[in-house]
Amino acid sequence: MGKKKPRRPRRSFTPEFEAEIVGLCRRGDRSVGQVARDFELTETAVRDWVKQAEVDAGERNGLTSSEREELAALRRENRRLREDVDVLKRATAFFAKETR
Repeated sequence: MGKKKPRRPRRSFTPEFEAEIVGLCRRGDRSVGQVARDFELTETAVRDWVKQAEVDAGERNGLTSSEREELAALRRENRRLREDVDVLKRATAFFAKETR
């Protein structure tokens, strides 16, 4: 059986860096794959950045970056509220037993 490549640790990049990479890809003088190799990035990440830039510019359908951020925030809030409701249900059940 073949050996698996060790996983690269997750890296984070500034929006300015991502925009610069997208700009290089959109110029057309280098392919997405070549830009990814030149900057030691994964081709998938670069393609995702280009795709998201197209959505943000209105050139492609999908959720814009601000919509994605809002959706993530709403999901976090929804999860927190569900946890709060669960705690209140358990507290109600506890106090209902105590008053009998």
